[in-house]
Amino acid sequence: MLVIGENINASNVSVGKAISNRDREFLENLARAQSAAGADFIDVNVGAGQGFNEHVEAAMEWLVEVVQGATDTPLSIDSDVPSAVEVALRSYRGNALMINSVSAEPGKLESIGRLAAERQAYLVALAMGTQGIPNNVEERLAACELIMSHLTRLGLTEEQVFFDPLVLPISVDPTQGQVTLKTIEQIKSRYPSAKTVMGLSNISYGLPQRGMVNRAFLLMAAYAGLDAAILNPLDAKMMSFVRVADMLTGKDPSCKGYLRAHRRGILVD
Repeated sequence: MLVIGENINASNVSVGKAISNRDREFLENLARAQSAAGADFIDVNVGAGQGFNEHVEAAMEWLVEVVQGATDTPLSIDSDVPSAVEVALRSYRGNALMINSVSAEPGKLESIGRLAAERQAYLVALAMGTQGIPNNVEERLAACELIMSHLTRLGLTEEQVFFDPLVLPISVDPTQGQVTLKTIEQIKSRYPSAKTVMGLSNISYGLPQRGMVNRAFLLMAAYAGLDAAILNPLDAKMMSFVRVADMLTGKDPSCKGYLRAHRRGILVD
């Protein structure tokens, strides 16, 4: 399973402050720590409403430069502002690249989808349209159909699309865990070459002992067909569950990855 490190996100108060203050050292250390912990991609998000939203393009350009200077781990450019994505892509030096994200909203699907096609980047696609997150599987799949049809016309392949089935807190609606899992299953059935990804921690919002809920849901989602997760790679117990999920779903032949992690002493029970 691909791990996308979620920690450099301006919605986190300390990260938002570091971006506003151009605190290079803080952000470089956070990037290096995620890479060392096993992140396959590092998500970079300058946020909105954090005091620099009027200069989102400049903030994104600076942040991409800082993180690239600290690590060779590929980046996930996280913004639904096409101009911010475009600026980030101009300064991005790596080969592997992910853009996060688009939905079935026509304008942004066209503009960000075209940028992804030009760079042949991976693209996270949210299973929703202009009316917000659907509360059922059928409407989420309908959004996926619109998205895939448009992106393939622009020149992306199924393999480059990472569908996010979307996770709503079960504290608000206890059926939403099952809706997400069924959406993953249906996406994998309809688009066998496409990938699936989700922001794991949304499932436990508003609940106590969130880590336990998140780890359990990770295993369930892995069985349903989850290919990637946006999570905190500095959570050693969660990273241990990622390795367990790969092993239990046949993605770790002969348990080699799990045993290697055991020998390194990085598995946490």
